[in-house]
Amino acid sequence: MDNNEDEDLSKKNLTIALAGNSNVGKSVVFNELTGSNQIIGNWPGKTIERAEGKLHFEGQDITVIDLPGIYSFSTFSMEEMVSREYMAFEKPDVVINVVDASVLERNLFFTLQLKEMDVPMVVCVNQVDIAKQKGIVIDTEKLQDMLGVPVVSTVAVRGEGLHELMEKTVELAQKKPQIKTMEYGAEVEKRIEKLRETIESENLDLGYPPRWVAIKLLENDPEIKELVESRSKKVSRSVYDMSQEIEEIHQEPVFAVIASERYSLANKIAFEAQIQSEVNITFSERLDRLFTHRVWGYVMAVAVLGGLLLWTFVVGDFFSGLLSNAFSFYQPVDPKVTGSMASILWNGAFGGIVAGVTLVIPFVIPFYLMLSAVENSGVLTRVAFMMDSAMHKIGLHGKAIIPMILGYGCNVPAIDSTRILETRRERLLASFAITFTPCAARTIVILGLVAVFVNIWWALALYVIDLMVIFVLGRIALKVVPGESTGLIMELSSFKVPSLTAMFKQTWSRTKSLIYLVFPLYIIGSAAIQALYAWGVLTPISNVLAPLTVGWLGLPLFAGILLIFGAVRKEFTLLMLVALVGTNFAAFLTPVQLIVLALVSLLFIPCISTIAILAREFGWKATGAISLANFASAMIIGGIAFRVLSLVF
Repeated sequence: MDNNEDEDLSKKNLTIALAGNSNVGKSVVFNELTGSNQIIGNWPGKTIERAEGKLHFEGQDITVIDLPGIYSFSTFSMEEMVSREYMAFEKPDVVINVVDASVLERNLFFTLQLKEMDVPMVVCVNQVDIAKQKGIVIDTEKLQDMLGVPVVSTVAVRGEGLHELMEKTVELAQKKPQIKTMEYGAEVEKRIEKLRETIESENLDLGYPPRWVAIKLLENDPEIKELVESRSKKVSRSVYDMSQEIEEIHQEPVFAVIASERYSLANKIAFEAQIQSEVNITFSERLDRLFTHRVWGYVMAVAVLGGLLLWTFVVGDFFSGLLSNAFSFYQPVDPKVTGSMASILWNGAFGGIVAGVTLVIPFVIPFYLMLSAVENSGVLTRVAFMMDSAMHKIGLHGKAIIPMILGYGCNVPAIDSTRILETRRERLLASFAITFTPCAARTIVILGLVAVFVNIWWALALYVIDLMVIFVLGRIALKVVPGESTGLIMELSSFKVPSLTAMFKQTWSRTKSLIYLVFPLYIIGSAAIQALYAWGVLTPISNVLAPLTVGWLGLPLFAGILLIFGAVRKEFTLLMLVALVGTNFAAFLTPVQLIVLALVSLLFIPCISTIAILAREFGWKATGAISLANFASAMIIGGIAFRVLSLVF
């Protein structure tokens, strides 16, 4: 095969990366281009989600990578590190930079950084319809001339302009034109070029473009600085000298000077490319004022969070009831009585499937669907913004409220969704708080033990106690886990009607990953615990736990077995109690014991699925520490509650 044939074949397989700020419609562009041909996974060695899709366009087989939404190529977050390493080392054929037409200047700050990366680029000016409503029209030809790259306007939610976008992209990938350099102010530009020449003369092959390395060195990027210092003292000395010169001229730090240069250039380009027409206050803007109002904003935030939970539990309870009726033939049996493997498989394997279908799916799918609607409409960012100050009390910022709400449906997807947070510390703190959040299964235990056999007010009191525990332990964890809290940087995009296609695809993507993790663990874990119980292994363990369960918590001896079963699946606490004493719990447990058992089950070691995802995200050391904190808090608070309640009842 000759070289021409090799070249023709290579042109049939292109890799395109979508890059841009959050909430610019990048994911909508990705979904519209790739349809159902998507794979959702993790970046190698990272917990950041990677979305990859396939597209066949006019004879070209194209792989589309949806990079995380970021604002810069700094090292402040894992998303930024992932994106810049991908650009430098994977070298996509073309990068499509998606920008929001209504906030062009703000988005161009990142566009200029992409230009610094020296990558073939097409700018996709998205949401031009929303910009037009605000009285903004983008002159794409002018923008194209100033940036020196192809520019296409689109309305991705309606598919408008996407065909032209792909035509320009494929054309650029085949031609590989020379990339125009965007120059900054003379004092800064002169030193960038001088430093670039020094880097090239030293043959520093870091994988990144020399000009980009020069800019990052002047910005004092810690990773690039460390790489260069280990290889060239000459470059390091040059960086120091030039940084001092720039700081003396501008009387401020170099990183601030370069940021100002970018903003100045972005402002100039946006001013030239934007055509301003008559501005009318839109319904979206009125809604925005309501959601960010210093008083009504909190009311709306509480209404959204309450509505999300109400929707999840009402709809989830309805479908759970239907599915429970469909599986009404399933009744757990005591494997000690039958002593057969069939009963172990019936209780464990099939019981795991029933629990997954009747408890996880009905609550998780409605939650994810509504979460996608709230997220894509722009409502969720306002809620996060309003909740920011409250969340900072436990070392988190407003975005952490999103996974914590999800925890009320199921802790597993909630911990998985902490990936939206910027640092490992924030994800760890949020996940720790989530393990104390009463999921659907814990709610079943609380309602089944307390609401039915004591009263609804004591059941509600347990939720209040749980919130207090989350706050107190969150404050303690904030002091124990090393690191500093970060501020909230979030794009408040315009309100828009969410795309149903994007909602359904997002919901299925999230639900699918949950099903693949939860169902196998439910089935295997349930069967294993049932087998241990049938073979009499759990009874000695229950006897060992007696000083805690009987002596400290004031519960019956069999409570140890209930807690062990609850560590597999929280609702097993209730199901196993039925198998042991029947359905009239009040005949065997006092009101105090019912409340204490529900409280301990609420705070006790997370279920096996939650432990599995904690281990996947943070490793076994952190998982062990979180589980130990859960166990200790359950025992301490449960024992105190028993003594206090004994004075009340």
